Amino acid sequence: MTDAAQPLGTPASRRPARRRGPRRDGLLTLYLYGAMILVACIVLVPLLTTALGGFKTLGELRTNPFGLPQEWIWSNYWDILTTERYWRMLGNSLVISSLTAFLTLAAGSMAAFTFAHLRFFGSGALLNYFLLGLMFPAATAVLPLFIRIRDLGLLDTYLGVVLPQVAFGLGMSILLFRNFFRNVPKDLLDAALVDGCGYVRYFWHITLPLSRPILATVGIVSFVNSWNNYILPLILLNTETKYPWPLGMMIYRGEFSTDWHLVLAFVTLTILPTIIVFFAAQKHIVAGLTAGAVKG
Repeated sequence: MTDAAQPLGTPASRRPARRRGPRRDGLLTLYLYGAMILVACIVLVPLLTTALGGFKTLGELRTNPFGLPQEWIWSNYWDILTTERYWRMLGNSLVISSLTAFLTLAAGSMAAFTFAHLRFFGSGALLNYFLLGLMFPAATAVLPLFIRIRDLGLLDTYLGVVLPQVAFGLGMSILLFRNFFRNVPKDLLDAALVDGCGYVRYFWHITLPLSRPILATVGIVSFVNSWNNYILPLILLNTETKYPWPLGMMIYRGEFSTDWHLVLAFVTLTILPTIIVFFAAQKHIVAGLTAGAVKG
């Protein structure tokens, strides 16, 4: 019986569901695959161009920027890998990014747990204050940050770069953590409180073990953002031995010319670790970002 032949009082739940035809399903599948291929091209083409550009000479890079190299110059990569400067900058980036990720996870998870489970005067205003950090990038506060870091005596130190990065990453981390913690069954908290478990023990022994997906998500995002940060190390670090990898590209820039083929090789070697880490933790990242999106 069609919808037109259904009695007026028939509930909508009892009406037969309309089935999409095979042509419509085929068009939808074609659209999804086309969209995914387009997005993949937008992401992969610059990465492949950068990696291939590191195998070319400067002249070939100017005449053939997107094609395969006519002659593969492996020495561009090998000369960078055999220099002490590259490994020192990579180590500096690893220290700064790891500290940033650790402090962001620690501060963000504790603050989000408080906002998710405790009610106190001004909690909503305080949460909105933290979330305001999502609207302002670090570049808008370069001068106040420089003055504050200088007054604290942290100029030209790792901690002077780490603390501002943690502060600007707290907004996103608190938002992600809070949404995840609010979807943890409230019965667990009630049962823990009845058994005499306080909020601190509940957070440490119950919430955190259940939060591995969101911990991986926030940790990887914080690590990658710190790894690719350029403006804060440029302003707050003065000693070359403390430079992270984004500042290492400056050594290939001269007064009148730039060795772009070496810049591309250097960039490829430095972003490769973050790509490996991302693919290794991809399942946890997707699970953390989609947690709580669908309620069953």
